[in-house]
Amino acid sequence: MADVTTHIDGQALDEVVTFTSELIRIDTTNRGGGDCQERPAAEYAAERLAGAGIEPTLLERTPGRTNVVARIEGTDPSADALLVHGHLDVVPAEPADWSVHPFSGEVRDGVVWGRGAVDMKNMDAMVLAVVRAWARAGIRPRRDIVIAFTADEEASAIDGSGFLADHHPGLFEGCTEGISESGAFTFHAGPGMALYPIAAGERGTAWLKLTAHGRAGHGSKVNRANAVSRLAAVVARIGEHQWPVRLTPTVRAALAELAVLHGIETDVHADDFDVDALMAKLGPAAALVEPTVRNSANPTMLEAGYKINVIPGHATAYVDGRMVPGGEAEFRETLDRLTGPDVEWEFHHGEVALQAPVDSPTFAKLRAAVERFDPDGHVVPFCMPGGTDAKQFSRLGITGYGFSPLKLPVGFDYAALFHGVDERVPVEALHFGVKVLDHYLRSA
Repeated sequence: MADVTTHIDGQALDEVVTFTSELIRIDTTNRGGGDCQERPAAEYAAERLAGAGIEPTLLERTPGRTNVVARIEGTDPSADALLVHGHLDVVPAEPADWSVHPFSGEVRDGVVWGRGAVDMKNMDAMVLAVVRAWARAGIRPRRDIVIAFTADEEASAIDGSGFLADHHPGLFEGCTEGISESGAFTFHAGPGMALYPIAAGERGTAWLKLTAHGRAGHGSKVNRANAVSRLAAVVARIGEHQWPVRLTPTVRAALAELAVLHGIETDVHADDFDVDALMAKLGPAAALVEPTVRNSANPTMLEAGYKINVIPGHATAYVDGRMVPGGEAEFRETLDRLTGPDVEWEFHHGEVALQAPVDSPTFAKLRAAVERFDPDGHVVPFCMPGGTDAKQFSRLGITGYGFSPLKLPVGFDYAALFHGVDERVPVEALHFGVKVLDHYLRSA
């Protein structure tokens, strides 16, 4: 493939900023329980695809919960197709907490502000800007590119990628790999050390419902079967539990590369390898791996009772659990032990853990695309602590990577802005992302 980038011109760079801003202005807040309307954003994306001669298909499981899928035909019919996907919904934002209105899409001082600026309307905008630039220049990728803009990623994905994977698998025929959010952003690990973590795995989702049963009664009486007390004890045990280390190939690869970059000699494959000791030497970079070296379970919600002087007959708690690839059996056994005989637990929502090879030609091309535009940056693999739509698309045999490139300045805390206050993205980061994304998709 000829390395021609003149098609990523002023119009493409302007469009990525405009599209990010305008998508942010379309309020697609997902409050859970079906309370979201992605359709206006889906129609916006579909119109811009259609304007580039790309035929979009709009699909809904539930009225208003709209997904967009389109295919760009490649030049090599024998090549596997590549899925590029991004979600249209965002988490809630309280305007009173923000410096600017979270749905203003304001562009100020070289920064685009608003909910979705990094999660992930920026990537949606990058995809639109790139494929429109191709259309203007008459460029076709080598392999088919399937574009999917999804609903409901910020909840269960039942109206989004889950619906598409289960009911419209034909739209993804030939797709063997996919790219989406949460990777290839600048992580400043110290003076002169700019890392670009590319996701090659995700921990599994294990959202749990715990129910304690007891004997209802008057609050003034002795009660040895108090459901609230039983639940509180279990919640405390879960919250204080120290999970053992479980290193996956992706995390070992990340630790090995980070150790080399920090000048630390260690063998991450040794039987006596001490991951906590290594992380203590990695400084800020430890944050890239710390959440993914173990399973985890964090209590998040409690529900019990209806009156202060009445002991309820049952009490409920919810726990956000995450499982490393291969860690589900340990997770289940541990929850059985921690909950004991008086508290039942069940999956409120569960999704698989994922792993993608870091020694693959695909990862090498992702690495090369980033380092072409930031030769001083260092790409490292990592495993996402949470999950993305890649989990649902994995049902179709699609291997997922996290790759939504952004070059960020020192002091810009990308991770803290996910679901955070004053979410924003620099204009220059979007420009970088368009160039890197274009280069990768044309070389893939």
